[in-house]
Order: sequence, then structure tokens, then C-alpha cells
Amino acid sequence: MRIPFQISEQKDFDAVGFGLNAVDHLIVVPEYPAFDTKVRFTEYEKSAGGQTASAMVALQRLGFKTAYAGRFGSDEDGRFGLLAIEYEGVNLDFAETIDGANNQIAFIIIDARSGERTIIWDRDERLSYRPDEAPVELAARGRVLHVDAHDPPACVAMARAARAAGAIVTADIDNIYEGLPELLPFIDVLISSAEFPHRLTGISDERASLIEMKARYGCAIVGATLGARGAVIYCEGQFIESAACEVPGGCRDTTGAGDAFHAGFIYGMLGEEDLETCMRLGNAVAALKCRSLGGRSALPTSDELREFLSPRAQARIRQ
Repeated sequence: MRIPFQISEQKDFDAVGFGLNAVDHLIVVPEYPAFDTKVRFTEYEKSAGGQTASAMVALQRLGFKTAYAGRFGSDEDGRFGLLAIEYEGVNLDFAETIDGANNQIAFIIIDARSGERTIIWDRDERLSYRPDEAPVELAARGRVLHVDAHDPPACVAMARAARAAGAIVTADIDNIYEGLPELLPFIDVLISSAEFPHRLTGISDERASLIEMKARYGCAIVGATLGARGAVIYCEGQFIESAACEVPGGCRDTTGAGDAFHAGFIYGMLGEEDLETCMRLGNAVAALKCRSLGGRSALPTSDELREFLSPRAQARIRQ
């Protein structure tokens, strides 16, 4: 199935992102600890992350021109996070450092048996945006605007500007924030976490909840990432499911897999691929990300992605 909209070719950036960055403190344990026990961790790593920032890094590595707008703290973690995304070549003209604020952080416990993770996070309220602070000039300069729906009223301002300039608006949403319902009608591609459709609609059936999301808010594409099951989308009355790809060498860490999926899906859209291929690319980028600790360390280049998807490589992985 073809994507149900036209993507502009005349923009300063292929994709612009407005949303979170974070610094992750990753702790690997032999198994997730039971309550009131002690466990010795086997690995620790400090890594830059955050939904939107990581998606822009992924697209930059895949060969696209990207920009990121978000706020960093003025503390050590903020400097670490800013330098990490700057190193990747993502444009940061609209990024800000907020004096006196602490950067968003997360402590992530990873079960070594499966690579699945538990996230414990905090965000300084001084990093939030009011609608009048949203960098709407940037929203109009990308072929795609990608948001994670934190600070929904500011996201509405960005999405309005992007739509007025002919850009496609994509969103990665995992929770319900104040003002979110006002944002959703401005989203063209809403692919959420597995739990979000039920949280939003109150409908437990996976497919029925996606149908209801589309009926309520009119997004051209709605869907969910499903972890080891891959992903599903609903578009023009049809469901498209795509199985997860096997992680080369086994899954070490699922942190940022959803961010990577969105980058792969957008990569396909920017390349004017059909929706089935966009889904496959999303799952492939997510699988490659899971090769090592952290949300960004194993994000692939376009050459690595093509090699991974080649029949020869897939046959080797399955041996």
C-alpha cells in the first residue's frame, strides 16, 4: 500500500524533531531483582537518549539532513547530551540550554536474559515549552516534523506550522499528557507504544482501539510498536502487520527500540517506499539498535541497514 500523502521535496531539512532528549544511566543485571533484595550489576554505561533526539540521530546516520529543537540542562548531564547529538551532525540551531535546570535523566535496569528494560526517569519542569516558546520557524523547514507529544500545547503550535508549510507530522507517543487530545488531529502518522491505544480509548482489543483512534482523531496512519511481535498499523481501512527482525548476536538492550523504529519508518517514507517496506525498515533499524547497550550506540548507517536486509545476511542470521 502506498503512503496516503505527498512528501515535499523542497525543504532545508529532511526531518526536524521537537521533543525530548535525555541522559540514560544503564545498569545490566543478571535478572530483574525481586522486591527487598540486593543484586550486583554486571555492566554500567552512561548514554545519550530521549525519544525525539535519538530519532533524529538515527535519521542522520541513515544519510538524511536533520535538525533537533529541545532543551538541555546546564548541568554536566546537559553538556554530555548536547555534545553527543552535536557529534552526530544533527543541526542544533534551535536547541537551547536552560541556565540552572537539570537535564532529563533516566536510570534504566536491563535484564541480561532478554535485553528488556525498566525505566525510572525525571524531567525538570524548567525544560518544558509554553506554546509561545515553540520554535515554529523550524517546523516549517522540514519535510517531516517528528514529535513525542511532551508539552502538547507547544506541539500543537509546531504541528500547525508544519502542516501549513506542507510537511508531514509524525508522532511517537507512550502516555497521555494534559492537552494531548488537542494535538492528535494534527498528526498524520501516529505510531505509539503498545499500551497507548488502550490508555487513550479504553478499548482493550488491539485492532479495535486503533480503529477508534483513527475515527476520533483522523490521523492518516495509526499504529503501535509491539516489541518482540514487531508492529501493526491501520490505514485506509486495512491493517498491516510486520514481524520483528531477529537481532544479530541476540538482543542486549531494548532501550530506544521504539525511537529507532520511528526513524526507520520515516526513512522509508522519505524514500517514497510503500507502507509494508516502511514497516520492515522500522523493524530492521530497531533490531540493529538492540545489538548493544544504549539508545544510540548501535544505530545503523544506510549501508549497514541494506546489508542487514539482504537475503544473504538474513540467511546467515537464521543459521
